[in-house]
Amino acid sequence: MFESVAVVGATGAVGTIILKLLEQRDFPAKQFTFLASARSAGSTLKFKDEDYTVKELTKDCFAGIELVIASTPDDTAAEFLPAAIQAGAKVIDESGYFRMKPDVALVVPEINPDAALNAKGIISSPNCSTTQMVLALKPLHDAATVKRVVVSTYQATSGAGLQGNRDLEAGSRAHLAGETYEYKAFAHPIAFNAIPQIGSHKEAGYTSEEMKMVYETRKILGDDSIQISATCVRIPVSNCHSEVIMVETERPVSPEEARDLFSNFPGLTVVDDLGNGVYPMPSTCDGSDETFIGRIRKDISHPNGLTFWCVSDNLRKGAATNAVQIAELLAKHR
Repeated sequence: MFESVAVVGATGAVGTIILKLLEQRDFPAKQFTFLASARSAGSTLKFKDEDYTVKELTKDCFAGIELVIASTPDDTAAEFLPAAIQAGAKVIDESGYFRMKPDVALVVPEINPDAALNAKGIISSPNCSTTQMVLALKPLHDAATVKRVVVSTYQATSGAGLQGNRDLEAGSRAHLAGETYEYKAFAHPIAFNAIPQIGSHKEAGYTSEEMKMVYETRKILGDDSIQISATCVRIPVSNCHSEVIMVETERPVSPEEARDLFSNFPGLTVVDDLGNGVYPMPSTCDGSDETFIGRIRKDISHPNGLTFWCVSDNLRKGAATNAVQIAELLAKHR
């Protein structure tokens, strides 16, 4: 049990789910503190039937805190979280700022729990699109060694924060009414559209979101030899990211073997009956902590290829749930 836990970004889209999970899962801590920007500081939230006043995030607010769970923009994490480490806290960070630093653990508890338990400083939670993919790749990698991955993502507007969903709703209404709408989270209209760019332009024509999937996957699986090509697309769905994943392994993996591997791996659920139109969809996976896999089939373009469809709630397992699971892992081994 932790004596004191602080949630940074407690009023944000992911932060509010972190609070719900800590409450629902009865996280073992005696005292909770909720932190946010000056804009949200002073507001009241309810947690375990008690009213808490949200405090302002500052560099001096971590005294006496043993565990910090943070969901903030990268620049906020970079500015404030080192102060939490200096104050002696364990820190679980949802931002992308620290993930690829060599001395930072990048953790999905079902895959590399020891990285969290052995971490000396900040523990990072991966990008949401990476998390669901590595969960699916891990049993295949253990059984047949993944050599190459080609992934296309179809990512929900909630991945762009609360404003992303506001843009989807307001933009859709405006489109249907024949009116204009000024988008704030997206550079192009998202209503009735697909935007083939998430993140900034990086290297060789890839975006930052796509390169996150490359580098983070290799780090989590501990294998820099895996070749990965990603294309990330924003679509007009409010929640749950979907991915088409094509995998080449050292030896062939049949769809039947893949179903067994997926079914027996923690955090994965197989939903796969094409003949009856049964497969994971954002509308059926919303609100779940599982990662769902369907449309499992032989890749007919390669003798060692396998193709499948993967859907996960990006705000839960892709963010809040993974962070809370890391916290539970640390609490269990105290």
